[in-house]
Amino acid sequence: MQLTRIKQITATLILKTGLHIGAGDTEMRIGGTDNPVVKSPLNGQPYIPGSSLKGKIRSLLEWQLGLVTPANGYPFSFQHLAKHDRPEARDLLRLFGGAPGGEVDDLVKQIGPTRSAFWDCALNGDWVEGIRARNLLSTEAKSENSINRIAGVAENPRFTERVIAGAEFDFRLSLKVIDNEDLLPLLLRGLKLLELDSLGGSGSRGYGKLALSGLALDGQSIQADFDTLQPFATAA
Repeated sequence: MQLTRIKQITATLILKTGLHIGAGDTEMRIGGTDNPVVKSPLNGQPYIPGSSLKGKIRSLLEWQLGLVTPANGYPFSFQHLAKHDRPEARDLLRLFGGAPGGEVDDLVKQIGPTRSAFWDCALNGDWVEGIRARNLLSTEAKSENSINRIAGVAENPRFTERVIAGAEFDFRLSLKVIDNEDLLPLLLRGLKLLELDSLGGSGSRGYGKLALSGLALDGQSIQADFDTLQPFATAA
């Protein structure tokens, strides 16, 4: 195996609806929200963890490739590949990696190292300056409750923090190329599935709708090709 290139994919990630990616904060604050979003410890601004992007895109591709059932709901791994070996399943593990172990050393050697690296996405600097100039905040407290079907009244109120719709993040990922392989089409398919679905929590309630703008590969625009991509056109 030989590393022949490292491609850089960049874009502006724009929120179409409020986004909630939880911080795992269990501390109770008077007047605070029940579910705060993850924020940078350096500047207090929300960001999108690369792990959240990678995990969601991988999950969507596993569903689209029919690999969820063979893995019994777990992330598709080398152990699953040993029993359900197909080219796109191999490419998935090349892109995202998989847990080794067991009697799969030969497969691990054949697949090689993880090719993709998703970086944390910080808020775009120009966008931050724009909302500051208008005395706006980058997050909001979204109130939710459940409705008693018989009494018709709201119960169990809760407040979830969301990054506001319209927020812009600097998106970047790296793609290692080994032996001149071409994993870019599968990766772009995953990005398109993300656009069609949602990111973060409560997607079924309208959270986390996003779009990628200005998508570029090594500085050259690929946005037009991405906009016409049909991820289900060749699905079995």
